[in-house]
Amino acid sequence: MTTRALVALDIAAKLALFAMLLHAVANPDLPQYADQAMQGRALAYPLAVLAIPFAWWVFWRDRPFPVVSDLLFTLPFLIDTVGNALDLYDTIEWWDDANHFGNWILLSAAFVALGWPRHATRVTRVALGVGFGAVAAITWELLEFATFIPDSPEAATAYRDTLGDLGLGLLGSLVGASLGAWYVDRASRTRRLPASATEPDGDDRSDDGRAADRL
Repeated sequence: MTTRALVALDIAAKLALFAMLLHAVANPDLPQYADQAMQGRALAYPLAVLAIPFAWWVFWRDRPFPVVSDLLFTLPFLIDTVGNALDLYDTIEWWDDANHFGNWILLSAAFVALGWPRHATRVTRVALGVGFGAVAAITWELLEFATFIPDSPEAATAYRDTLGDLGLGLLGSLVGASLGAWYVDRASRTRRLPASATEPDGDDRSDDGRAADRL
């Protein structure tokens, strides 16, 4: 996929997220938004998905924009908001578990795909990605507990649910970090190929070759 297409997907994902958050804030009485802290999400999610663009603009503007990481990082917030808008958390029993696993794959992959630190080994990248995912999962559960659990009927099962969510998030982090490390290593190998092997007729490099230049 070309860089231009990735940028278009990234922008579209952010716009879709902002539109659904605006819909939730404008329609707080809809049943799918009841007790879902949508106003808090409407404040926190835009800040989260703009974190990578902001950091790039302030610190790393001399490098290509990390569009792969930014898109991967945006998707979990979009998926969670879609789940609330369509009331999937209450209508599909496995939706919450799937989100804790799948979204942490995306978050950890996004972190590792940034390619930092530049000369780290694959094992180091995976370890850093799992650490990032674990911190994110613990932070999420603390916020979720403070927001939803006190004086809630779910308090009786909160301990078991929290442990399950943490386990799924940790497993997803391991998968995502491994995929992110594979992506970085593959892009780096492509970058090290001789120019004759990657640019036979000018700048006809593969997407992986161009991705390597962005790391």
